[in-house]
Amino acid sequence: MTTVHNRRARAQGGKLDDCLRACAVHSGKIVGSTDRRRIQLAEQLRKLLVVCATGATPEPAPAPSGATALLKRAVKGTATPSAGLSNELLDALLAVANKALECGYDDELNLALLISDTVLAQRKSSRAGWRLRARLLEALGDETEAVAAYERYLGLTDDDGFGVRAKVAGLRTAAEKEQELLALLRRQCPRAEEFARGPATDVWAEGLAAHAVGDWTEAEPRMVGAILALAAERSPVDERQELLSQYLDLRTDRGGDLPALTEALALYAEQRRARMRGPVADPTIGGVRWLSLGEFRNEIAGKSVCLIANSGRVGSSSMGAEIDAYDLVVRFNSYRIDPKHTGSRTDIHATIHKHGFNWDQQVTTRLVFGGISGDWKYSLRNRLVPGAQRFLGDESLRWPVRNIGRLGTDAWTGIPTTGFNMLFLLDFLDVSPTLDLIGFDFYESGAYRVPEAMKMPITSVHEYTSEKEWVMQRAQRVTDMRISLR
Repeated sequence: MTTVHNRRARAQGGKLDDCLRACAVHSGKIVGSTDRRRIQLAEQLRKLLVVCATGATPEPAPAPSGATALLKRAVKGTATPSAGLSNELLDALLAVANKALECGYDDELNLALLISDTVLAQRKSSRAGWRLRARLLEALGDETEAVAAYERYLGLTDDDGFGVRAKVAGLRTAAEKEQELLALLRRQCPRAEEFARGPATDVWAEGLAAHAVGDWTEAEPRMVGAILALAAERSPVDERQELLSQYLDLRTDRGGDLPALTEALALYAEQRRARMRGPVADPTIGGVRWLSLGEFRNEIAGKSVCLIANSGRVGSSSMGAEIDAYDLVVRFNSYRIDPKHTGSRTDIHATIHKHGFNWDQQVTTRLVFGGISGDWKYSLRNRLVPGAQRFLGDESLRWPVRNIGRLGTDAWTGIPTTGFNMLFLLDFLDVSPTLDLIGFDFYESGAYRVPEAMKMPITSVHEYTSEKEWVMQRAQRVTDMRISLR
C-alpha cells in the first residue's frame, strides 16, 4: 500500500528553480497523451513555460524557437525570475497544480505536491496555496493534515466562497463517526485485537482466505484486525474505506445478527456522507418558495431589468444611482458591491452551482444554474443559506440555454456562462419592457469581483465570442456602458 507519507517525502521541496525544472520535465513526459485530463495539464504547463520564457533574460546566441525552446530554457532555469515568485508565475504554477490534482495519478500528485511546497515556501500566506495544499492532502487521504491546511486557509480569508468551513466540519464529523465505528467493531469482534498488530495486507489476505473456505469465525477477526491496523497506521482514508466497505458487504451477505449489523452500517453510512458534504443546518432550506418557469415569468412581467456585469468597466462607472433606478437588478456569481459604481441593490442573484460566492447575501430571488441535475441538487443542499432568499428557481430554471432553449452541443458547442443563461431566459420570456446589459464588454476590461474570487481564471470552456455575437444581433441600442435589447 502506497502511503501519504511516502508520497509527501518524495515531493518535498521548495526551491523555485527545482520546481520549474520538474514542470518542464513533466511537460515532456505527457507529450502525445490521449488522456483528457493530461491534455488539459499539458496546456497549463505550456502556459507556465511561456510565462517563464517571457520573464527570462534574452540569450546572446540564437535560440531554438517554439515549444522546444521553452522547454530547454525552463530546464536550464534561465527563466526563473530573479526577484522570486511573481504574481503571474504564482498563478501559472497554481493552474498547473490544480490540473495535476484533477489527474489523480501518482506522478501528477507528486508534481502538485512539489508545486505546493514551492508556493508555500515562497508565499507563506498564500490563500490559494493553502487551499491547494488542503485539497491535495484530502485527495491523498491525510484528513488530519488536510483539516489543518484548510484552517490555515480560513485564517487568511473572510470570504468562504468555496464552502471550506462546511468541508472542515464534515471531515471532523467523519473522523468522529469512523472512530465510533471502529470502537463498535472492536466490541462486536473482540478477537480482532489479536490481529491488529500484524501487517494489514497479510492479515486481510488471511481473512479473505478463511472466508473463501466458509470459516467466518476465523475470517472476521482477521478482517476487522486489518482494518484496525490501517487506522492505527493512519493509512490513507480511501484504503481504510475500501476494506470497511468489503468487510460490511461480506457481513451483509452472510446475514446473522441484524441489529448489530444495522448499527455498523448506519455509522459507516454517516461517516461516508459527512466526507461528501458538510452538515446542513436547515433541511427545509429556510422555508423558501420555489419558482417554476411560469412563476418566475409572473414575477418579472412588466418590470424594467438591468443585468450588471462583473467587469472592470462597471467598477469605475459611477452608474450606481442609474442601476438602482431599475425595477429589477440582476447580478452574477461573485459580484462585488460598490454603491457609487455598481449600485447597492440586488433583486436576482444568478449563479453557477459550483461555488458559493454571495449565497449568503440577501436577495429576493436566487437562480442557481447547473448542467447536471444530481450535481445541481447536491450544491443546493450544501450551499444554500436558509433565509438569504425569498424565492429559489426550481429545476425548470436549472439550465435555460439547454433545457428551455433546447440548444444542444451541436448548436452551441461551449458551456453557456451564467450571464448568458440568465439573458437567454429573460429574452425567451420576453415580458420586460426594458432589458439592459450594463458594463458587458466580455472581460475586455478585466474582472471586478469579490476579492476572494479575483484570482479565479476566466475559464476557456465558454464561447464568449459566440455569446457576444448573439447579444449584438439582438441589440437595439449600444453605448459604451449599456446594451439595450428592448
